[in-house]
Amino acid sequence: MLATPLATSLVRQSVPDQIFESTCRAILGGQYAPGEKLPTQRRLAQDYGVNMATVREAVKKLEQLRLVEVRQGDAMRVRDWRRYGSLDVVAHMLFGVGAFDREVFTNVLEARRLLLTECARLAAARRTEAQAAKLSSIAAGIAAEPDDAVAQTMDWEFYEELADASGNLVFSLILNTTRDLYLSNAALFRSVVGNRDKLIPMYAALATAIERHDTDTAADSARKLAATQERQMLDLIATLSQTGAQ
Repeated sequence: MLATPLATSLVRQSVPDQIFESTCRAILGGQYAPGEKLPTQRRLAQDYGVNMATVREAVKKLEQLRLVEVRQGDAMRVRDWRRYGSLDVVAHMLFGVGAFDREVFTNVLEARRLLLTECARLAAARRTEAQAAKLSSIAAGIAAEPDDAVAQTMDWEFYEELADASGNLVFSLILNTTRDLYLSNAALFRSVVGNRDKLIPMYAALATAIERHDTDTAADSARKLAATQERQMLDLIATLSQTGAQ
């Protein structure tokens, strides 16, 4: 974990959210092993000075993330979240109180690069004329847009269209699950459109390859674009981490 200015700012939380976040961090941080018993709901209520309904609200959120298992007449136990968890867990792993997990962020970027590479390969084979035109239009828009925040939004739209053009519903749904993480932490990902002069030809090359049904070039173009953006984001993290350590 690295303490950096990129960590999400703390906001005033409700008591159920406090219980949820505290227990979530303990589980994901390895304080409890899979199968291990957690404090009882009654004990949590006593510790936080709240009623059982408040605790149940927090526990319900933990169940929805598949972090705990609650059985009638049995203790609340930790689930093996690496086996049963979903992508929703990533946001809670990425950000902790005053800390940012660079390793998880690196995993996110690696998965992004691999996903977009295969999306591009399929899009080149399956895209419609309208989808090819839309990708070219967004690429041109990114090239002409002077504002980084607006260009970042267009970058997201470009990849959404790429996933749709791939014709693979699962790819689109995976991208959907990362939308809130991405948009709610836009500043963290802002360098995705940094050094625009270097990126602009890459968007164009990818859009052109898809328009020409050139699957190999499309995949390679997407990989190069995603890898360049990946390096830019990791370089920014490293710089901010060093600044925060001083």
